[in-house]
Amino acid sequence: MSQDTAAPGSPVRARRTGTGKSKGGGQSRQVALLKYLAVRLALIVPTAWLLVTVVFFLMRVIGDPISAALGGRLTQDQIEERKEAAGFNRPILTQYWEYISGLARLDFGRSQDNRAISEVVVTYGAATVELVFWALIVAFAVGVPLGRYAATHRDTPADAALRLGAIVAYAAPVFFVGMLLKLVFSVGLGWFPVGGRASTNVELALQHVSPKTNILVIDAILYGDPSYLLDVLKHAVLPAVALGLLTAGVFLRLVRVNLIQTMRSDFVEAAKARGLTPRVVVGRHAVRNALIPIITVMGMCIAMMLGGAVLTETTFEWKGLGYQLAEYLKARDFVAVQGIVACIALVVALMSFVVDAIVAMIDPRVRF
Repeated sequence: MSQDTAAPGSPVRARRTGTGKSKGGGQSRQVALLKYLAVRLALIVPTAWLLVTVVFFLMRVIGDPISAALGGRLTQDQIEERKEAAGFNRPILTQYWEYISGLARLDFGRSQDNRAISEVVVTYGAATVELVFWALIVAFAVGVPLGRYAATHRDTPADAALRLGAIVAYAAPVFFVGMLLKLVFSVGLGWFPVGGRASTNVELALQHVSPKTNILVIDAILYGDPSYLLDVLKHAVLPAVALGLLTAGVFLRLVRVNLIQTMRSDFVEAAKARGLTPRVVVGRHAVRNALIPIITVMGMCIAMMLGGAVLTETTFEWKGLGYQLAEYLKARDFVAVQGIVACIALVVALMSFVVDAIVAMIDPRVRF
């Protein structure tokens, strides 16, 4: 039978019409992708549950929150009365079940000053999101270009210096880096403010912006005064650099290693064979593939930044969620600490899912 008279269901006709194996393969990949994302989404719940469970029992190991926070300031009878009212006299497993049940209803508890933890997270979490955003910009702006330079100048003194700098940036305590930045650029040179998210008059003025986002750079834009926006940006520079350098070291090493490997790939050799200049080969072909691992570790980097935000915000008096968490720790308000940590755990788990989904969709090497 000739190709022109092939039967409708024959392999020849399937190849000619393009509806054979390739279409089925595309559909099977989509199904596999959906299953992969469903599994990753389902893992959010046990991941967050494990984190909040560990925090709950660690907090209980050092005593009940009432005695820890108010011991020495109230009589024993008054402490016992408050423990009874708060339910801390009940069995530990009963308390745990009530706590987990509350989290399932998105009830993160109340602080000792009777503020809902959800309200605290909304109010102060915006500041932390703003800080992490600026820090990621610093990390990309520093880590990616320097990693590219180190890869294209492999085994030179500049490459060795950049690798050493990446290790120092990653290993240096963020509060120490923040203090050095303050001493040099705030106290010594006077280029940037010592701390805070904005000047006092600017913060007071932005309280009346409507709608209020609690992200000061957006509030300053809505307010419409360029001097206020400049003031907010100047306050953000040093905290963003202190926190961003932590991740910039990771990005630099990732880009360097993966770009060196990519430059050995067949498609790069083919691009060179077509007569493309080294700059075009690196910029248009190799760098794009070398950036995929950065997206892969983005979830880990954001989690690392949220941890570093506690020290960064305390160092620069940046009143975000990390700063408030440190204040609650000093006040021994363990219910508030548990609630904030639970929110952070949920955010980290969600970000990990988003990163997994992005990598699965853009990287064909991922297998489901």
